[in-house]
This record gives sequence, structure tokens and C-alpha cells, in this order.
Amino acid sequence: MPEAPLLIEDLVPLPRGQVGLAVLGSPIAHSISPQLHKAALAELCTRFPSFSNWVYHKVEVESKNLGPALECLRECGYRGLNLTIPHKVEVFSLLDTINEEARSIGAVNTLMLNGQEWQGFNSDGYGIENALAGELAVSLESTPVLILGAGGAARAAAAQALSRGCPTIWIGNRSSNRLGELVENLSKSFDVKNVIPFEISQIAPEIYNHEKIVIINATSLGLNEGDPSPLSLAHFSESTRVYDMIYNPAETPLLRDAKARGMAHENGLSMLVHQAVRSLEIWTGKEISVTAMYSGAHAAITH
Repeated sequence: MPEAPLLIEDLVPLPRGQVGLAVLGSPIAHSISPQLHKAALAELCTRFPSFSNWVYHKVEVESKNLGPALECLRECGYRGLNLTIPHKVEVFSLLDTINEEARSIGAVNTLMLNGQEWQGFNSDGYGIENALAGELAVSLESTPVLILGAGGAARAAAAQALSRGCPTIWIGNRSSNRLGELVENLSKSFDVKNVIPFEISQIAPEIYNHEKIVIINATSLGLNEGDPSPLSLAHFSESTRVYDMIYNPAETPLLRDAKARGMAHENGLSMLVHQAVRSLEIWTGKEISVTAMYSGAHAAITH
């Protein structure tokens, strides 16, 4: 059972010599990020004992309180932060320094304290690329991609695909306004001639003709019991590969549909692990064990 999150009013200065890490979001109670990072930090300590004083917490922070929370965490001795819904995009206005990768994505999921200043990074693109390669044998350089959603996670997937020269990227969303914003933001850093936005209710028939296309669900549909699938797979080839960024529940309606049709499919646990590895590498400057991260993830899910 995931540990209860801290609230802003619960935050107190960490003991002298302790280094704090945390994930911020709302809601955040379901997050298993602490278990992942604690497992990886335990392994890291076997190689570098100086990291034995690093801790990782989760903190419930609503949008309106993000600015004060960042200031409070800095004063309390926190050095690294992960950001999840709803903070990945809105944090931009609170940061002075954002690395180029995060800026091209238009979203930040990792913060590192440099002096008195929070610097923004994004490890989601790294996470999705490594998850697709490891779990579904997908190479973004040569595979057409269909992304569902237009939020921070969708932006990361699209930017990573563009940076790797992906031949065609369809991005489907229910809101055309958010689609437009996403493509406009991507166009500031990439040539978007191969990006084709569409409203999910009006999917273009030619998409079905592509063999071995990979579908990435970056929406929240499937997170809650009773949610519909974000897309019907009825007209796609059996060679289609399906990746759902949701990891809990482990099998969403989209993944059940893929399984029934004999399509290769995977949930988002692998992305969570790989993005966490990259974040911890940013904070520590050390190579982080993917195996340890997976051990922490599986232990968290099965207990």
C-alpha cells in the first residue's frame, strides 16, 4: 500500500546532512515513485555510501500552491523534485532555467536545485523511448507513431519521436484547441511537417493502412474503473503495437482490446521506471540501476 503523502503544512526542515527528493502532484496518494527511488538509492549506497542520507517523499500540492511549495521545499533541504499532474506545464512560469530538451517538449517533470534556483528538465521522453524499445522492440527512427492526448506526457512522446526522425506522427485528442497548442509548441523546436493532428472522433482511415504502427495512450482514459477505451482498435492491423502510459491498473480497456486482437502491448510501468532512472541520474550524477528500479516498482504494485 503506497505511503500517505505529505501536505505542504507537514513540511519541516530535514535533519542536518539529509538530502530530500520528492514527487509533487494532485492527486498523488497513488504514486509509487518513493518505492522506486528508495530501491534505487539503496543499491546506489552499496557503491557510494555517501548517498545513505538521501530520502524521497511524495507531497500533495494543488496548482495554486505550486510556487509556495517550491520555495518551502528549497528552504527545507530538498534538492530534487519530480512533477506530475497537473504541474508539468504550469511550472514553466516559475522557473528561470529550463534545459533545451524540456523547453522543446513544453513540459517539465524534473527539477534540480542549483544554488537557490530550481532548474527544469524532462525525463519523460527518455522514459518512453527506452520503454518502447525494451518492451515492444519499437525504434522511433523507423516506426510510425499514433499518440493519443495533448498533455505533458503526449508532448514528451511527440518531441522524442521528432528528435529521432520518426517518419509519421499522428496526434489525436478530443480538444482541437489543445492539439493546436501542442503542434505550435513543437514547431518552435522541430520541423513538424510529418505531424498530423486530428480529433479522435474523426480519425483518418489511412492511419489503419500502416503496418506495425505503435499506438501510445497518453490520456487518462483507463485510469478509473468504468472508463472507456480512448480508441477502438477494430480496424488496425494485428501487427499494431500498443503502449498505454497508465500502469495502475495494469490492464486498461485499451490493453484488453489489444490483447484480444493478438497485438503486442504493454502498460506504463516501464516508462515510469526509465524516467525515474533518468531523474535520479540528473540529481546524483551517477549511473542508476534499472534493475533496482524495477524491483522497487514490482514490490510496490504487489503489496
